[in-house]
Amino acid sequence: MKWLKRILIALALLLVIAAALPFLITLNDYLPQIEKVASDRLKEPVTIESIRLSVWPLPHVMLSGITVGKNHDLKLDRVRVTPDIYSLFQTTRVIKRIEIDTLILTQQVIGKIPAWINADNADHAAQVRVESIHLNSVWVNSGKVSFGPLDARVNINSKGEPQDASITAQDGRLKVFIKSDGASYPFEVSAKSWTLPLGPALVFDELLVKGVATLSEVNLSAVHARLYGGMADGRATLSWKKGWRLNGNFDINRVELQKIVPMLSSKTRISGKLSAKPLFFASATSADQLVKALRLKTVFNVQNGVLHGVDIQKAATHLSKQGATGGETRFDNLSGYLVSEGGSHRFTRLKIASGALAVDGQVNVSPKKELSGRINAQVSVMGASVGVPLNVAGTVAAPLLYPTAGTMTGAAIGTVLLGPGVGTSVGAKVGAWAEGLFGKKEENRAKK
Repeated sequence: MKWLKRILIALALLLVIAAALPFLITLNDYLPQIEKVASDRLKEPVTIESIRLSVWPLPHVMLSGITVGKNHDLKLDRVRVTPDIYSLFQTTRVIKRIEIDTLILTQQVIGKIPAWINADNADHAAQVRVESIHLNSVWVNSGKVSFGPLDARVNINSKGEPQDASITAQDGRLKVFIKSDGASYPFEVSAKSWTLPLGPALVFDELLVKGVATLSEVNLSAVHARLYGGMADGRATLSWKKGWRLNGNFDINRVELQKIVPMLSSKTRISGKLSAKPLFFASATSADQLVKALRLKTVFNVQNGVLHGVDIQKAATHLSKQGATGGETRFDNLSGYLVSEGGSHRFTRLKIASGALAVDGQVNVSPKKELSGRINAQVSVMGASVGVPLNVAGTVAAPLLYPTAGTMTGAAIGTVLLGPGVGTSVGAKVGAWAEGLFGKKEENRAKK
């Protein structure tokens, strides 16, 4: 059994040597040369803190503390390069895997990546071929927004082209899979209990997106989402070949507004189940101008909700020159047509139904959130149905409703002749009727 003992001792000795090999072979002397090659290729300064060789579990090279760019735009904690040992003796060297830990991507870095990739010329591509790239704990920083950590896997074919890629959030809430199909890249995105990282912090119970990306556009052929008790289905296309263009449409069904609206406008408060069919379009010279250039139009319907900040019933029955503000209006149904562009919003064909209260009219919201427009409130006073025109003013945060001049004059006269209550209501109705009649005459006269 002595031979077996000697073999075991020899194996143990080999393991010790293998473990100590990275410390016996110093590669840091090669750092200046490696940094120069990388800097020349990327056209950016590259620094590396250390480099060492390891043979466990497979032979690989470990690089630590890598920074790229004059302002250290890109920082890499660790990079492991695992070569195909047999390919080292061939014309084309094969790297089986490049594994990168803790990568932070900023807007500046993302913008430079295409140039860095193109810097890898054909001659070099013929000498070295990478089979796969693994990215662990990737964070994306866009302005004040940061999201991650994400893990990514990219498989590369024998021609050096991406074959497929996957991106997965480490908490499992988001998964992205991308395939290569010649000049196009079909992809699928799925998410559960996931918060939108950019724009309003919408929370999707479920999200499924299917689409195709090319070098000039992204086409979302199917978008299905479950959120805030409702559903949304639609499509969208974003292209940038000749300027930036965005267009699409959605079908929204019974989505609760109470939590969504404050994300879009902190001063607006409304609740209820929204159904709408928005169409949207935007055209701009740069991506950051798309939101400002967005034009949206849709019919909409909100059921069983509350409009906070204004009590229409009170404003129509307690007429005051100073107007009425505050309170709330509960409604069974609120519907209309919305056109939004350039920061302004036009609500036309407005109709509100709530028990004895019925409202119709139109309201405009300026880019400064100032309100204007007119509504007609049909209310019941002393058993009589009265239509009271009201001007809309104030701001989104503090709406103001006040009666028209004709309504106030008629109400005053009715109060004197018939007394408060019925006299005020009848007078207001007559005043509104007279204002409408003579207003039309004046309008026709102006046209002539």
